[in-house]
Amino acid sequence: MTRPSQHAADGIVDLYERHAGDYDRDRGRDLFERPWLDRFLARVVPGGAVLDVGCGMGEPIAAYVIAQGFHVVGCDSSPSLIALCRSRFPDHEWIVEDMRQLNLGRQFDGVIAWDSFFHLTAEDQRAMFPRFGAHARVGAPLMFTSGPRSGTAIGEYQGEPLHHSSLDPVEYRALLTGHGFAIEQCALEDPTCGRHSVWLAIVEIAKD
Repeated sequence: MTRPSQHAADGIVDLYERHAGDYDRDRGRDLFERPWLDRFLARVVPGGAVLDVGCGMGEPIAAYVIAQGFHVVGCDSSPSLIALCRSRFPDHEWIVEDMRQLNLGRQFDGVIAWDSFFHLTAEDQRAMFPRFGAHARVGAPLMFTSGPRSGTAIGEYQGEPLHHSSLDPVEYRALLTGHGFAIEQCALEDPTCGRHSVWLAIVEIAKD
C-alpha cells in the first residue's frame, strides 16, 4: 500500500504545474532570504553562472541573483513556471527538468536549491548530492534549505497535501563532506530567515 507521505511526494511535480498561477501570485517577494543570498553570492566569481535548482517562476531568488550581475541557469519541473521565467528574464537560460534527473553535462560557479530540494523524499535527497557535485566547479558554493531534523512533514497548498522531508543534520554533513564539499555555514531554524534551515558549503574536491 502506498503511504500518504509517498503519495504526496509523488504528486509534487503535478501540484506545482497545476497551481503555477496561484504560486506565482502567492510567493512573497520581500526577499527575507537576502542575507543568505549575499553570503552565497560573495563566494561566486564576479559575473559567474549560477544554477538555480527548482527555480520556480524566477522571483524573487533568481531575479535577485540576476540583479547582482550573475548569469542564471534555472531548472524546474513545471513547464508553466519555466515559461514565466523565460518571459521575465529572456537573456538567461531556463530548462524544464526534474531535479532528480539533472544531468546538464557542465559545471557552474554556484548552485542553489532554495525551498525546492526539501520537497524530495529522503532517498531522493541522498541521490542529489552526486548531482550537486557534478554541476559545481571547485571553489563554487552550494546553498540549500532543509528541515531541522530527520522526518517528513505534510503541509497543504491549495487544499492539497504538500510534502516536505529532511534528513538528520548529521547525515547532511556526511553527505556533503563525502561528495567533496566543505561546510562553511549551517543554521537550523534561523530566526532571522523565517526559521529556514540553511546550508552553505564550498566544493573542495573536483568530481569527474
